Amino acid sequence: MWDDLKRLAAAREERRIEALFAEDADRAARFSVEAGGMLLDFSKTQLDDEVLEALLALAEAAQVAPRREAMFAGAKINETEGRAVLHTALRNLDGAPVLVDGTDVMPEVLATLGRMEVLAEEIRASGVTDVVNIGIGGSDLGPKMGTIALAPFHDGPRCHFVSNVDGADIADTLKLCNPASTLFIIASKTFTTIETMTNAKTAWDWLESKGQTTEGKFIALSSNQAKAAEWGIPETRVFGFEDWVGGRYSMWGPIGLSMMIAIGPDDFRAFLRGGMEMDAHFRDAPLAQNMPVMLALVGMWHNQVLGYTTRAVLPYDNRLARLPAYLQQLEMESNGKGVSMDGADLTVTSGPVVWGEPGTNGQHAFYQLIHQGTRVVPCEFMVAARGHEPELRHHHELLVANCLAQSEALMRGRSLDEARGKVAGKFEGDELERQARHRVFPGNRPSTTLVYASLDPQTLGRIVALYEHRVFVEGVILNINSYDQWGVELGKELATALGPMVSGAQSAEGKDGSTRQLLTFLSQNV
Repeated sequence: MWDDLKRLAAAREERRIEALFAEDADRAARFSVEAGGMLLDFSKTQLDDEVLEALLALAEAAQVAPRREAMFAGAKINETEGRAVLHTALRNLDGAPVLVDGTDVMPEVLATLGRMEVLAEEIRASGVTDVVNIGIGGSDLGPKMGTIALAPFHDGPRCHFVSNVDGADIADTLKLCNPASTLFIIASKTFTTIETMTNAKTAWDWLESKGQTTEGKFIALSSNQAKAAEWGIPETRVFGFEDWVGGRYSMWGPIGLSMMIAIGPDDFRAFLRGGMEMDAHFRDAPLAQNMPVMLALVGMWHNQVLGYTTRAVLPYDNRLARLPAYLQQLEMESNGKGVSMDGADLTVTSGPVVWGEPGTNGQHAFYQLIHQGTRVVPCEFMVAARGHEPELRHHHELLVANCLAQSEALMRGRSLDEARGKVAGKFEGDELERQARHRVFPGNRPSTTLVYASLDPQTLGRIVALYEHRVFVEGVILNINSYDQWGVELGKELATALGPMVSGAQSAEGKDGSTRQLLTFLSQNV
């Protein structure tokens, strides 16, 4: 089927996206999907009816629908680790039974949510001014992204996030905090993650150095209750989660506690409900009208078929500044694999490089490459109909105009004749031609646009769940396991071995010449 898609792509190599609109007055409506008050417009791509039919056939052949139901039913679709994949259960507010090995997990999920809400309200009413979430990867990126995104809904303590083992991260954060009224959340499933526990120990030492008691100053988000107890953290302040919740999918549960403290339990439930709504849409909508499915198929058309190796996520919403970083982990850790479920080498490329920045900042940075560079970069724009600052409506109108203009410019481009018209009268002869060529935009560059009413908790939940399910669909079609991450292990193992060499306690004998040279230089410049 991949060969068929590549033949379709080759036949359309010279066709321009603009021409598709000229041929079909209803193209925009036909190549869009609505769900949960959001509109995904993918009409500014090379997709046509024949291509769409072939992509949907690909999804059908890969059995996306049966695999989807297996995930929601608690089947162990994480086959390399023998685990279910049930982050969706964390946002199942209606409590419909979800079985894992014959046991309904929902009573415990809802009980944990209730405990979180009680503690969050207690903290919000306690005089705590600062909450510092110490985690890394999924224990940091999700809640940090969500907390920043929902800043207009903050009515609780200030929330800070420390992840990097670089001491600058925690040092700079602690300068912002009052030791007498700061609470620390240690987010580590095993309570052994080296970066997290190193930062947690530094936080402990900081409190003591400021003459503060550590009692009552720490909360553990961990399944290792014994390790948390060694830190003096009482059972009532320990929140565990099951192995069927992967780190990069964990912000819906205890890992989202910092976010709940910031915005309050009611708005956190609205966030969960938004995710649950997208779950229902993903399960019920036909593939052709299914937003996660279509977002995935468009992405695979660009990456696996057309060979575009990167994907730019461009939120025209400043509070979604950390969304591209969150999606980097969600997509690249999930689908950055080289072998299929049976261990055989993949015969097509895996996930693309995901990157981006909020608009309009990016327009003054990397959009030059997107518009006139030699590589095509598919772009995913997103923008709200209204912002949270009505008194600055003109700002938002300018923001929206820029977002829509960029996708139009990528599609239309500027011909050489149009460029000559831009410089006519300023230059003549060969110089006019040279100057005009610098102003040519190739155009015919694809983009999608996700539009929503406003960035509120429910909408954020829908957006995050949309991208989670997009990753699932891509993984199923590629026949890879999107829910393990063995690629992070080797570097960790080598870092542990290198630690004594960096400190000088152990010889670097046996290491490669480059590593020995780097260690020598570093030791000479401590």
